[in-house]
Amino acid sequence: MMRTATALLALALVVGPAGAASATGDRTDGTVGGERLATSGVVVDAAGADPLPKVSGDAWVVADLGTGEVLAAKDPHGRYRPASIMKVLTVLTVLPQVSPDDVYTAQWEDANAEGSRVGLVPDATYTVRNLFEALFLVSGNDAATALANAAGGVQTTVAAMNRTARDLGALDTTARNPSGLDAPGQLTSAYDMSVLARAALAREDVRAYASTVKSQFPGKMPRAGKSRKSYEIYTQDRLLLNYRGAIGLKTGWTTKARGTFIGAATRNGRTLVATVLHSEGDAWRDSAALLTWGFRSAGHAEPVGTLDALADDSASGGGSGDQTAQGPQAGDAGQDAETSTAGTDGDGLPWWLQTLVVVLGVLAVLRGRVLLRRRLRRARSRSRALAGPVPQPRDRADLRRVTSAAAAAPAAAPTSRPRHEPLLEDGGPTSSASSGTAS
Repeated sequence: MMRTATALLALALVVGPAGAASATGDRTDGTVGGERLATSGVVVDAAGADPLPKVSGDAWVVADLGTGEVLAAKDPHGRYRPASIMKVLTVLTVLPQVSPDDVYTAQWEDANAEGSRVGLVPDATYTVRNLFEALFLVSGNDAATALANAAGGVQTTVAAMNRTARDLGALDTTARNPSGLDAPGQLTSAYDMSVLARAALAREDVRAYASTVKSQFPGKMPRAGKSRKSYEIYTQDRLLLNYRGAIGLKTGWTTKARGTFIGAATRNGRTLVATVLHSEGDAWRDSAALLTWGFRSAGHAEPVGTLDALADDSASGGGSGDQTAQGPQAGDAGQDAETSTAGTDGDGLPWWLQTLVVVLGVLAVLRGRVLLRRRLRRARSRSRALAGPVPQPRDRADLRRVTSAAAAAPAAAPTSRPRHEPLLEDGGPTSSASSGTAS
């Protein structure tokens, strides 16, 4: 029984990684961006270039934003939690629907958003420009929620975000909220985020927001006759502050997503982007190292793929109008089918759920074994109680002592006394017979 349980537990430990590998692993069914990106490992073709830097992120892409060429990648289509870099998709979706000078009145839903916040006050008014600056500089989840509400509501915006992702060829991406906070089924890939970054940085307004270092943000509404105060907000993008030629873009971090980052920079007329997912170190340093490698590898690195996702999809027969081969139809806000395929092993169940089922089965077996032992012990105790005490046989030494004592025991002499009785009688001297036996 114990051997069987141990074997099942070992199987459970194997199922988890295997499921994760199949969810993020090699693909051969018309991979968007090129067949060489159908891998969970590192792909690079740069003979004569510097070695790739050590990067702590589990997935990354470094690409040329001008040409769309992917210079190197690791697990480019692996699906991971995005954290706040999902806000890039929020920006791409909301920007066409609002104007920077539009005025928005904050709601309680905005002000009470979880995670990082800029400090929106319910019933206070803000311009859309204020909200975009708060989203980029301090990654305000309250600002992201407010922008979603300004564009028609959170659910409406999330549905539009998924349509935008499909329209741009980001088929690994599923949005569940506008902030990027961890949510079931909210996943993306390093490739998709690089595609979205390219689309975002093609806009001058996004470049302006992303490269802003500090700004004044309005405080709470003033009393009558008083002027409204403001406070300074400062960028959290350390690449923007420390890397020569940095354009910036978006930071991200949650306990489950770990560090995520999209960084872009321009040097010598060439603009690169480096996207990093699930980094245990400083994700911005990973991005900086990849950018540096990309700039130094000019003339050596051959492209291993392309960010022209739509052109590649059309060439492979998918097309932006018919995406059923790559994923569910765009426009479905629920998109439960995407949630079921993200992180599965091909049988419909997520690998983590399969692992959980196996582990629970092992625990059930072990628990049943413990209960069975307890019942057997109780049954034995009852049987003993009903049968009464069982006489225990004496060992051979006891039997020899008993037999020897019985054979050598003579009749007591008249003058002998028990050894525990006093040797003196009536306080007088002992008799001669007594003194002989007591010596």
